[in-house]
Amino acid sequence: MNLYPAIDIKDGACVRLLYGDMDAVTSYNPDPGDQARQFAEAGCRWIHVVDLNGAVAGASVNREAVRAILETGLPVQLGGGIRDMKAIESWLEDGVARVILGTAALKNPDLVRQAARAFPGAVAVGADARDGMIAAEGWVETSDIPVAELVRRFEDCGVAAVIFTDIGRDGALKGVNLEATAALARETEIPVIASGGVASITDIERLVRDKSGIEGVITGRAIYDGRLDLREALALLEAA
Repeated sequence: MNLYPAIDIKDGACVRLLYGDMDAVTSYNPDPGDQARQFAEAGCRWIHVVDLNGAVAGASVNREAVRAILETGLPVQLGGGIRDMKAIESWLEDGVARVILGTAALKNPDLVRQAARAFPGAVAVGADARDGMIAAEGWVETSDIPVAELVRRFEDCGVAAVIFTDIGRDGALKGVNLEATAALARETEIPVIASGGVASITDIERLVRDKSGIEGVITGRAIYDGRLDLREALALLEAA
């Protein structure tokens, strides 16, 4: 199981939101590149990055900050405002290992299928859910599409991963929604990454004990607030 430390970028800085609310911001590091280097030095193998401004604007905004993160050499999965093939190709050319398509997965599923076939292993679906229903446009809109229904649309096109975020837990340190994440992992052959709510090493231990096939976990605020020791979590996952 992989651990993906999160760098969420707003106005060029590393921040965390509460429940995805762009007005409920806690700033942690004005230099996302520096934050990425800290994660690399701790032994992380991936970095999860979200362009928060881009998610709302519908186009990438914090390109220079993302490029600074890429300088670490670690594989980066990036979401936020990536809505067309030109943007996908541009980010992959810049060195992003995997793009995350969330709003596009809901509103333009053909784009996801086309991109996944064109770039094997480099396209993930962002399944961001509020009360079990898919949300989009930077989580401003909530659809009537259940998570599993969305994911089933992409079973046979080569999507590399599904990132399942429980918006009701994101940034709130309430504990990962293991039940819903495990249920999704059992329903799809696409690797599922848990996101939202990680509060402590206990969440990592619960994920390790789970046998549903969850591929990884994303964590942000717990690391930044010192509630989760990154090296301890990585060692636990290595030993599992």
